[in-house]
Amino acid sequence: MSTQRVFVGRLAGCPVFDPAGDRLGKVRDIVVVYRSTGSPRVIGLVLEIPGRRQVFVGIGRVTSIAQGQVITTGLINVRRFDPRADEKRVMAEIIGRRVTLQDGSGEAAIEDVGIEPNRIGEWSITQLFLRRPRTSAAPFSKGPTTFATWAQVDERKKPGEAQSAEHFAQSLGDMRPSDLANALLDLPRERMIEVVAELSDERLADALEEMPEDDQVQILEALGDDERAADVLDEMDPDDAADLLAELSAERSEELLQMMEPEEADDVRLILSYGPDTAGGLMTTEPIILPADATIAEALALIRRHELHPALAASVFVTLPPYETPTGRYLGAVHFQRMLRYPPHERIGAILDDTVEPVQATAPAAEVARRLASYDLVSMPVVDKAHRLLGAVTVDDMLDSLLPDDWRSHDEDDPIPALETGSIRTVAG
Repeated sequence: MSTQRVFVGRLAGCPVFDPAGDRLGKVRDIVVVYRSTGSPRVIGLVLEIPGRRQVFVGIGRVTSIAQGQVITTGLINVRRFDPRADEKRVMAEIIGRRVTLQDGSGEAAIEDVGIEPNRIGEWSITQLFLRRPRTSAAPFSKGPTTFATWAQVDERKKPGEAQSAEHFAQSLGDMRPSDLANALLDLPRERMIEVVAELSDERLADALEEMPEDDQVQILEALGDDERAADVLDEMDPDDAADLLAELSAERSEELLQMMEPEEADDVRLILSYGPDTAGGLMTTEPIILPADATIAEALALIRRHELHPALAASVFVTLPPYETPTGRYLGAVHFQRMLRYPPHERIGAILDDTVEPVQATAPAAEVARRLASYDLVSMPVVDKAHRLLGAVTVDDMLDSLLPDDWRSHDEDDPIPALETGSIRTVAG
């Protein structure tokens, strides 16, 4: 076992391997227990394994923690981690807590925790990285930092009491939306609502898009602020916002729509006007749309936007004006791969693919799936009876409609039930 001190903030997210070098998962947190004397003892790690399941691995099964990776004996109990009353998670419950330094120099917040084993291999918290209150009024300034041992500080709160929701929300800042959603849903309800209140509207919207509708509704209603709820809906993709609002009563849905930005609300209303199992009900209203005289360079610049969904970045749709949905008459699509074969100054109208007929907004989901599969596409244009482009159905939205409602909660060892035979036959054609 490596005897090097390890800071938990750097350990979180590190890969975990078995002795053969096979990856088992990644570190999500460190679990400690308080003692009557001395610093808290480390008893194990919380790992996230395939299937997004969080499991516990006792510290005795860890053979090495070094160089940004963890090595275990390879023996893991895949039962979902459920902390006991005396077990505390460092990232979720200790980092961010305020303490008082015993030397009389004032208070500080715990920003990181150093752990290391003693001579007999027992791991414990040996050092705290602290940040004192800022002394400058300048925006974004931070207070000075210092180190201390556990014995050199007194906790302002009761032992084991949760850290500030603000600091915990900051610790989630680098997570992918799906991981953020799981982290929120793993928290007790009251704690989750506290943390949600500290997230930006954009981050909360990203997390909601990765949650089952029931959880989305509970969080939205628990915000207790209709203006904030409307702001979060504005940040969501229109199709995801429509799915969420469809779970509410018609009166409640209309209340929130009235408070949203008019352009965003119009997109959501359009989607809600179609059945949930139709192309119109599944589409997003924000694909890339350009005129025929736009150049390949201009199209590629739009595709490069980091916030653009990969499925929508696979092609550009060409229409007559106006170029906001609903557009003028739909002319065709230009696929990303085709653009790479031509010089940047070439007009996209010259390489237009008009062989793939768009689907009508009222077309059933099975028809959309069949077309996506037949033409090997990741998005399908959706038009109205006047052949105006309304949006596009992406392959991920198509999968969401085909999979069971609770597919996000299934683990790898708890397989998703097979789709009904009739549905598969319909999609396969």
